[in-house]
Amino acid sequence: MEKEQLEFHMNINRRRFLTTLGVGLGGVALGSLLVPDLFSGKDQQEALLQKLPQFAPKAKRIIYLFQNGAPSQLDLFDYKPLLSERFGQDLPASIRMGQRLTGMTSDQKKFPLAGSYFNFSQHGQTGAWFSELLPHTAGIADELCVIRSMYTEAINHDPALTFFQTGAQVGNRPSMGAWLSYGLGSENQNLPGFCVLLSKGKGNGQGVYSKLWTNGFLDSVHQGVQFSSGENPVLYLNNHEGIPGTDRREMLDKLAELNNENYANFADPEIKAKVQQYEMAFRMQTAVPEITDLSKEPESIVKMYGADCLTPGTYAANCLLARKLSESGVRFVQLYHQGWDGHGNLPNEIRGQCQDTDQASAALVKDLKQRGLLDETLVIWGGEFGRTNYCQGLLKKDNYGRDHHPRCFTIWMAGGGVKPGVYGETDEFGYNIVKNPVHVHDFHATVLHLMGLNHEELTFKHLGRRYRLTDVAGNVVKDIIKT
Repeated sequence: MEKEQLEFHMNINRRRFLTTLGVGLGGVALGSLLVPDLFSGKDQQEALLQKLPQFAPKAKRIIYLFQNGAPSQLDLFDYKPLLSERFGQDLPASIRMGQRLTGMTSDQKKFPLAGSYFNFSQHGQTGAWFSELLPHTAGIADELCVIRSMYTEAINHDPALTFFQTGAQVGNRPSMGAWLSYGLGSENQNLPGFCVLLSKGKGNGQGVYSKLWTNGFLDSVHQGVQFSSGENPVLYLNNHEGIPGTDRREMLDKLAELNNENYANFADPEIKAKVQQYEMAFRMQTAVPEITDLSKEPESIVKMYGADCLTPGTYAANCLLARKLSESGVRFVQLYHQGWDGHGNLPNEIRGQCQDTDQASAALVKDLKQRGLLDETLVIWGGEFGRTNYCQGLLKKDNYGRDHHPRCFTIWMAGGGVKPGVYGETDEFGYNIVKNPVHVHDFHATVLHLMGLNHEELTFKHLGRRYRLTDVAGNVVKDIIKT
């Protein structure tokens, strides 16, 4: 047993040392700059082995505004006048090329082209096209890297959503936030490294579930912590009635002693993870109420985000809270906004969705910039796949639906070392990519690179195999990164 414990500890130390430790005095110097409390004498080994990026990062933190349900790129970002010119005509078979269909359109005999109901115009020095539905986003056009050539493999919501969040279409894989927590840790000892915020829109919604922010096979300290809009933003955080903080502190100290004895016997890393989680929860008792209090925000900020930002649980409130969390050092803030599943009555539903999200999304970028935080914060906006250029069901000028389309769709990124501009191009039908395709694995590889992590080296051995966020694929999209 002693020999097995020794080998276990050696493997853990060797793996973490080789994957995250800087080389020589240069690495130590870099560590002291990136982690100010590195040599404070408190948890020095954990600070050194888990918080250092592998090379100089472009970004320190990420805010991911995930638009759950798949926004229609053809009604928001990817202007295709040909679809209006050929409104109602059948999609040529030479363009569709026998693409797999969902069960919702597999029985359709024809695929009538549906031009957008909304007007488009170009904005900023980049000349990017934006729909009239996005006036606020268009106003920050010169801050955005608009990627029009995203593509994915999944054609249905659950596997596509899981793929974007975990790098795999099946469950029980660590999410993006968990991988970043594992690789870099948190900059704030009183808050988790990975926080999750949820909101619901006015449109047809798709569910979100905890497997999207799971730690998977990583230690449980890396799981996302969900914040709610209720009286207690983090459940089970407060002490029971009649139990003062001093008693809670004493109980945790005694519990830690017992757990450490247990760890000495079994060397199970989850025992250490429990101790860390108890300590984090204790520190969060003070930090969470303060950071979730939005009532002290100045009037100028409320006006920027919109009046809804003072209503807990709204998209605007979550964007403002995301700024506060990121500003406080939370490594990865994940927002999910539901309601983008536009299979029918899309013009009406997407109008409501944009009313909920456009102003607050742009305000977040502007707010970060005015605070000097945008250069070190990567903001991402997008869904799990795109929408078809043809109508699902009955076609009308002002009332149509679009089915799922994994072949091409649009996301945007801002700050965090990305170049403003438009990257990638689709054909005149908005159906296939004709320039600079970006796969989901490429997206993940690029995000990790911006955070100072090599996606091929950020691995974890599980069940005899080394896993990573990008599986066995992925290329960094260097053309969108500032030099």
